[in-house]
Parts: sequence; structure tokens; C-alpha cells
Amino acid sequence: MGTSNRLMSLDVLRGITISVMILVNTPGSWSFIYAPLRHAAWHGCTPTDLVFPFFLFIVGLSLYFSFKKYNAVASKAVTYKILKRTLIIFSIGLLLNLYPYFNFESVRIMGVLQRIALAYGVGALLCVNFKKEKLLFILALLLLGYWALLYFGASANPYSLEGNIVRQFDLFLFGEQHIYKGFGIPFDPEGVLSSIPAVGTVIIGYLIGDVMNSTASIILKMKKLLMYGALMTVIGAVWGFVFPINKPLWTSSYVLYTAGLATLVLAALIFIIDYKKYSFWSKPFVHFGSNPLFIFVFSGLYAKTISYLIKIPVSDTESVSLYKYLYAHIFSPVFGNLNGSLVFAVSHIIVFWLICYILYRNKIFIKI
Repeated sequence: MGTSNRLMSLDVLRGITISVMILVNTPGSWSFIYAPLRHAAWHGCTPTDLVFPFFLFIVGLSLYFSFKKYNAVASKAVTYKILKRTLIIFSIGLLLNLYPYFNFESVRIMGVLQRIALAYGVGALLCVNFKKEKLLFILALLLLGYWALLYFGASANPYSLEGNIVRQFDLFLFGEQHIYKGFGIPFDPEGVLSSIPAVGTVIIGYLIGDVMNSTASIILKMKKLLMYGALMTVIGAVWGFVFPINKPLWTSSYVLYTAGLATLVLAALIFIIDYKKYSFWSKPFVHFGSNPLFIFVFSGLYAKTISYLIKIPVSDTESVSLYKYLYAHIFSPVFGNLNGSLVFAVSHIIVFWLICYILYRNKIFIKI
């Protein structure tokens, strides 16, 4: 299987991940969401909890093929390029948090793009500087070290929302005014310390890229991916009995469990697209996967714009955001509360896909 075929499967996986990211981030109403489209309340893993680690896994995969394509080796130029991209992605995430009011007194410092930036930056530097065997050792050190950090570094209940060291560290570093408060108390699910194991997710993606490249036989490639995917999933699930699978803390068990599932999904896509040649359905996801970070940022800007800046009058004295208006006056009356919320999100996926399609057709690839 040639590199282009491998990258088609990778683009499809990336595109599926981005489209599901938009799906779970853009419901018509946060009060009406089907259970699989919600995050686990704390411990546990729903389908929605797979989306972000799948993306970081893909970041690692993309790193492998990018480094291989350009024969990247550790150098000042490569290091500068990695650090520059890290800073750009982090800055865009911070600007997205500031938009549209630019209130610096209470802006959230961390976020999804900031987590992507840190995991990419540290992961890329490690992958370009160390061979596979040392990367495996570093991965084990990161995951076991993070387990020890959480267990010994906090209260008698180290994996609780209130007592974990991730929260304590962010409070110390940023102060509660600059931390996410969606859990009812200041706690950031994209915190600084929890970015350590997220680097592990990127490294696993990179190592799986090496597995994909290690043999020309597509059957053997799929067998290896299935074996490694199943092994990581089982180890993660078993480890979860003592170190709970938890997305907000990005626990080490969660890293292995989700990376294992991502590897299994990748194997399935290679089987369907590259082995069986059933690729007719995949084009929209290729379009999404060709400009992933751009469309994610654009969707965030769009959602904030219609939520905060555009108001629609509903009476002589009252107006609501365009976001609420679309749901309450168009989608909900036609489809009901739950289905209306879902159709609202799906309709936005279609709109964003159309943008991606136009960019793809015109060979415009906006690299962030």
C-alpha cells in the first residue's frame, strides 16, 4: 500500500474526528443532548470522550508521516518550526477564549487548542530526538510518572474533582479567575499537568505510524494494528480499576484505552478503504480532514459570534442570540427538543463540510 493510500485512511479518520467534534460542541441546546453525545460526568468514557484523544492520536500519526516525508532529524531548524507552530496554535486558542469581549481579567488560559499545542510541541520534540525504543521508555515513564504524581501529590482522594493535584496546580499557576468553571468549581479539563499524559497520546500515534510503515503487506499491517489496538484497550481497561479512566484528568489508563480504540478504528478504515476499496462514502471526511484545525477554529468563532454578537428580537422588549433563536424557533418546533438539538448540530456539520469542500476543490489547505 502506497503512502497516499495510508494518508487517505488517515485523512478519513481525521475528518470523522473533526466532524464529531463539531457535532458534540454545537448542540441546539445543552439541556437536550442524547447520552452518547455527552461527556462522562467524571470517571468513565462515553463515545464523546473518544473524540479529543482520537485527534491527538492523529496528530502523532501525522507527525510520523510528515517527519518521514521531509526526512526530519533533530536540528535547530526543525526545533524552531515545532516551537513556532506550538506558539501559533496556543495563541489562537487563547484568542478564541478571549473572543468576543477580550476580558483579560477572567479569560480562561487553557483550552482544547492549547492542549493540542502543548501535546504537539512536546510530543514532536521527543519524537524527532529519540528512536522508537527510547520513545517506548519515555511513554512508560510519562504514564507511570503521571499516575504517581496524581496518587502521591494530592489529598486522600487523589482522583476526585475537588482533591486532584491537576486542579491545585492550575489554581496555583493561574488563579481561579482564569480556569474553566463548567464543573461547578474551578477545574480545567485541559489543565497544564494533565497535558503530560496527553503527550503520551501523541507518542502512541507516532509509534503506530511506524507500525503502519513497517511492512508493505496490508494484511500484516491490519493484523499488527488489531493486535496493538486490542492490547492497549485491554491494558487501559484493566488499569482503570485502580487508576480510573477519566477524560478531565486525562489519566494514563484513559490514554491507553482511547489510543487502543483509535488504533482499532484505524485498522477498520484501512480494511474498508484500502483493502476492500469501499471508499465512495469517505470523500466528505477527506474534505474535513484536509483543513482540520482551520475548520475547528472557524466553527468555534462562528458559534461564539451567533451566541454573543448577533441578537434577534422576539418581542418589543426582548431579544435572543441567533444561536438560541435558530434552535427555539426553527429546529425545536419542527423536530422536538432532543431531535431538534441533534439536527441543529448535524446541519452545522453540513455547512462546515461545504466550506471544507470548497477549500479542497480549490486546493486551499490552511495549515495552522
